[in-house]
Amino acid sequence: MILEMKVPSPGESITEVEIATWLVEDGDYVEKDQAIAEVDSDKATLELPAEANGIITLKAEEGDAVAVGAVVCLIDTSAEKPEGSDAPQTEEKKSEAPKAETPKAPAEAKTYATGTASPAAKKILAEKGMDVSAISGTGKDGRITKDDAVKAVPSMGTPTGGNRGTSRTKMSMLRRKVAERLVEAKNTTAMLTTFNEVDMSPIFALRSEYKETFKTKHGVSLGFMSFFTLAIVRALKMYPAVNSMIDGKEMLSYDFCDISIAVSGPKGLMVPVIRNAENLSFRGVESEVKRLALRARDGQITVDEMTGGTFTITNGGVFGSMLSTPIINPPQSGILGMHNIVERPVAIDGKVEIRPIMYVALSYDHRIIDGKESVGFLVAVKEALENPIELLMDNDVKKALEL
Repeated sequence: MILEMKVPSPGESITEVEIATWLVEDGDYVEKDQAIAEVDSDKATLELPAEANGIITLKAEEGDAVAVGAVVCLIDTSAEKPEGSDAPQTEEKKSEAPKAETPKAPAEAKTYATGTASPAAKKILAEKGMDVSAISGTGKDGRITKDDAVKAVPSMGTPTGGNRGTSRTKMSMLRRKVAERLVEAKNTTAMLTTFNEVDMSPIFALRSEYKETFKTKHGVSLGFMSFFTLAIVRALKMYPAVNSMIDGKEMLSYDFCDISIAVSGPKGLMVPVIRNAENLSFRGVESEVKRLALRARDGQITVDEMTGGTFTITNGGVFGSMLSTPIINPPQSGILGMHNIVERPVAIDGKVEIRPIMYVALSYDHRIIDGKESVGFLVAVKEALENPIELLMDNDVKKALEL
């Protein structure tokens, strides 16, 4: 029996996908639920599992755009599994017979090959970072003298004659969609960015004291993301305009906080959503962040898990970024950028102290968020991060961390 495998719908409004990679070859024997291909939509990369056991015949090539519901491969379910297909493949290593060393003739006394440098010349050339082969000697038998080395000038190279190759690679459907959305955000929003700095000392102290106990009990690490997420939830309640969007001539505001988290996946930037973050504890946020990050990394994230979101967090600090102006994730109106943490001298009660400082940035749509609200929002985030025990834990650390 020949089974026709068709492209399933990865989500509402998606009518076309692209074959990113075939994980099997034409004529291979596949087993049911085995991943046979990765397909790109404009929102995510998904795995295509085999629907039955049998010999596969591919009907589409990598890079092809295929309509949802179209046949991409055939599976001959009547074919038997080839014998020995489970046997591990081993590569035969060819051993080469050792080559006999050819005895070298002894050098004649006081005879130097052309280009040989004297010890003094070698030292000078080494200090200049020059190779002996690049110098012409004026001494006897072409020997490079100390004077030759002193007069030698290092080559500065030439603007011509080097490699000038180019390569062309097709962008994935996901990457093309991300590019379109970034341009849309720049062209359709009145985007501004405001900045502040956060003293991370209180969070460092809490993590140092409780991270091992937290991980042992809950199975997840006590990271920075839970502190930032809960600080943002608090600030969104204080400044609801930041948790709003423009819909035509109206401003649509939300009484819930669906926080999108920018994740760098194998196929590009993805933004899975933490739903109803206002209902989550520190443990809840960390568990959800870990779950979504793993699914994005493994290419298992679904369109539904990346749809929606009322506010976004992006962390360029993991790549070493000191400061940036993050781009709004439309149709949202705000995005907070985290950055690297650097020990900096700061004034504390009239004295200079070294503290771990992070610069934070809030990009916002000035059409519905005024300067007072944007600055106030970021200050509220800063206050919560610098005083987490009182503002995020209600003065009960162990209860907040569920320890």
